[in-house]
Amino acid sequence: MFPPRSGGRVYGPFRRRNLGEPLLPSPFLAKKARTPPPPRKPVQAPKQRQTPRTDAEKRTYLYVLAFAALGIILLAGVLAVFAFGGGTSNASGALIQTSACSEEQFKGLPPAHLQNPNAPVNYNSFPPSSGPHYASPAPWDIYTDPIKQTILVHNLEHGGIVIQYGPGVSKSDVQDLQSFVQDDPYGMVLAPYAKLKNKIAATAWNEPAYDQNQDANFNKVDPGHGYVMTCTKFDKGSLSKFKDKRRNKAGERYASVKDMTPGQ
Repeated sequence: MFPPRSGGRVYGPFRRRNLGEPLLPSPFLAKKARTPPPPRKPVQAPKQRQTPRTDAEKRTYLYVLAFAALGIILLAGVLAVFAFGGGTSNASGALIQTSACSEEQFKGLPPAHLQNPNAPVNYNSFPPSSGPHYASPAPWDIYTDPIKQTILVHNLEHGGIVIQYGPGVSKSDVQDLQSFVQDDPYGMVLAPYAKLKNKIAATAWNEPAYDQNQDANFNKVDPGHGYVMTCTKFDKGSLSKFKDKRRNKAGERYASVKDMTPGQ
């Protein structure tokens, strides 16, 4: 041991602690190394365009925006058509198309009353499905003789369904047509028509209902559309669908289909 110097303190590496002196940490004790924090990942700023767009690039960008906007508008239009128009271009749903029957839609001709059932009329469909007609319709019934087309168009104006067949249609198909009408005779007319040859044709006229006393103002009528379904043979399914879609939807329609009483 080294002898203590005056004052009782030792300046060497060791000294004796006096009684009552607090224990101090030795400057020679090894300190615990601190674990350094992990390095922070640098945040990359978004890359910015260094050079301005050329005029051609600006035009291309505008074209892209314009086409995108047009596409959204067209899509909205298509969705609106499917939502409110059944997804078809005609007013009453998709036209009937089967292996035996084909339905066509024609622009409605303005109505007018004819005083002579033999008056010539230039109809736009075959058989006629809208337009001028004789002043009196035929009673709803099954006929074995042909009826003037001008008379039958008046039946169409009242919302009726007219079915006609040519002489080449088989007897069994004619019997099936008669049974078809007898099962639901309201607002139905069945008659032969030589010009149809070996075909069957169902006709209807769909248009907005006339206002009261509209006969005096036919020039203000919306004639709607005429419909003709031509069949190569009797097709109960197609005829039923045509009847259900088109009956009693004309300008001078009845309050109810049941009001279209057979024989009247």
